Amino acid sequence: MFESAFAWIGATVTAILTAVFPGYGDDPTPVYNGYVEADYVYVAPSVTGRIRALAVAEGDEIGVGQALFEMDASQQQASLRAATARVAQAEANLRNLETGSREAEIAVIRASLSEARAAQSLARTTLARTENLSASGIVTQAKVDSDRATLEQADAHVAQLEAQLEVAELPARSEQVIAAEATLKAAEADAEVAAAVLDDMRTTAPIRGRIEKVYYEVGEVAGAGAPVVSILPPDALKAQFYLPEAARASFAIGEVLRLTCDGCAGPIAATITRMASDPQYTPPIIYSRDERGRMVFRAEARIAQGSGLLPGQPVTLERVK
Repeated sequence: MFESAFAWIGATVTAILTAVFPGYGDDPTPVYNGYVEADYVYVAPSVTGRIRALAVAEGDEIGVGQALFEMDASQQQASLRAATARVAQAEANLRNLETGSREAEIAVIRASLSEARAAQSLARTTLARTENLSASGIVTQAKVDSDRATLEQADAHVAQLEAQLEVAELPARSEQVIAAEATLKAAEADAEVAAAVLDDMRTTAPIRGRIEKVYYEVGEVAGAGAPVVSILPPDALKAQFYLPEAARASFAIGEVLRLTCDGCAGPIAATITRMASDPQYTPPIIYSRDERGRMVFRAEARIAQGSGLLPGQPVTLERVK
């Protein structure tokens, strides 16, 4: 009789508590403990060099394209100047081949040709006079032969200068022009590379976010590929937590969980983005029914923006009812 009375009282109390506190008597919602991690973006120079300037400090909020740091570019600036000079030289050479010799050079050849023609005319006149005098017996045949040789020499000089003038007034052969054009293109390509290398000495932010860490100071040498700063993007926080083997199959990628932490103003949404295929923290075992309870699987849930959480902060996750 007493047992029936106690059973009735217990049932009555349970009914009252259930009416006053909805959910009383239900199994508690499982919670999963974890911590916050971040996917940082590490920004590094493409070449080894000395840091000339730092434009940011830890904790700064930055936007895309904002200057982060600048390397000493003295060598790169000199390389660009040299490459630009080679382009100018190649351009001048090509113009010279396409238009022929310069006007000043042609003028010199023309002046020499005029002088040679005058000498030729004088030699011709002298020879004619000498031949007339030779017929009268006034001069010797040797004098006639000498004047004739002088005229022949003058004729040859005139012919040589006429050929030089003709060549100077002609443009270069097509093969020479093609070679000069190729040289110019190569010089322009070298100048573009030098300009790109110089531009790489100034590094800007690839994304917006917060400067998490500055690894070098002004004056220090940073190696190519060695991060100088790290950036925390606004959507880079994720919660790392572990699911028991029995619960893993009931979770799915894309499921939204409720995240809470000490000091949080309210629940924060976190979306599952990854679940490991291999168990964690479990020694090699035979997967018997009893041993499977020891297995946990690492999972990741992307935390909604604006959470205010910090990397390393402990959190608790549970399913949304």
